[in-house]
Amino acid sequence: MTVTVTSPGRVNLIGEHTDYNGGWVLPAALSVSLTATLMPRRDERISVSARGFHGTAERRLTDERADHWSDAAVGALREARALQLIDGGADLVIRSTIPAGSGLSSSAALIVAILKAAREYDGADLSDTEIALAARRVENDYIGVPCGIMDQMAVAIAKPGEAMALDTATLTHRIVKLPKSHDMAVIHSGRTRKLSDGRYAARKEECDAAKTAFGASELCLLEPAHIKGAANIDETLRRRAHHCAGEHRRVLAAVEAIENGDICQFGALMNASHASMRDDFEISLPSIDALVDDAIRMGAVGARLTGGGFGGCIVACIARDRRNEWQEKLLAAHPKASFVDAVSAG
Repeated sequence: MTVTVTSPGRVNLIGEHTDYNGGWVLPAALSVSLTATLMPRRDERISVSARGFHGTAERRLTDERADHWSDAAVGALREARALQLIDGGADLVIRSTIPAGSGLSSSAALIVAILKAAREYDGADLSDTEIALAARRVENDYIGVPCGIMDQMAVAIAKPGEAMALDTATLTHRIVKLPKSHDMAVIHSGRTRKLSDGRYAARKEECDAAKTAFGASELCLLEPAHIKGAANIDETLRRRAHHCAGEHRRVLAAVEAIENGDICQFGALMNASHASMRDDFEISLPSIDALVDDAIRMGAVGARLTGGGFGGCIVACIARDRRNEWQEKLLAAHPKASFVDAVSAG
């Protein structure tokens, strides 16, 4: 039996690095996507063919992480067997339109697509939320990326053009209708990034240290005034906590602004989010700051880095009837940048 499943990429409109600190996030599903075709085997061999990109990898179900592009597929199949969805390895064919290293959750889309295909093959009644949790285990335990649950929930549940307001502490979520007047344009900076390169993990470790320093279980739930006034706190840890607490509150305000039709307020929150990522969380780069600044100067209501940081994409809120002209000017000024997708209400 052959099963084919497609998962979307995702862009986070606002709420960066809050998903492992007890906060809210606002991701949206993209039209760029990844499709996985699964053909289970009875032995432990794994063959992964990524059409038009990586070629073919031959692995085994017993393989540990090899820092290879096929690790996500091996980890997903190991998890599928642990869940008793498959008995052995598999032949996989992967097709993706999600740019690698863009911060648009290509790894989460791959893992979720494989797990959903295995669920369909087995006929199991696992929910999409359970699939997302299983996909996070693959990222955390097999690949070694200490990510939160946002990416997996977004690509497992949201549909292209939809935004998801997600409480990462409880997994409570609701779909938020985006404005028809504006597009959320995703622009690749031209700087690729990789969560497993250690810098993402370093921020996670700093957040954990900040939790200890402040005696808090979740940074996002700390009061900003307390963070500012607490004595004997390392200043780097104070800045990390300040970002998380502020970003959590910006997400809540952004959801309210969208639902009230206040696009100017939403844009201002995007801008404040980028400033916090640049100054307090220190995950931006000068070239990305310049791209964000020009996006705003050329007419975007708001713009920000999106994803784990240190490269990848920005997302900008731009009036739909101005997007083509704005996009042309922005890309002319930044030749290494490229258009990826635009999230818009139907």
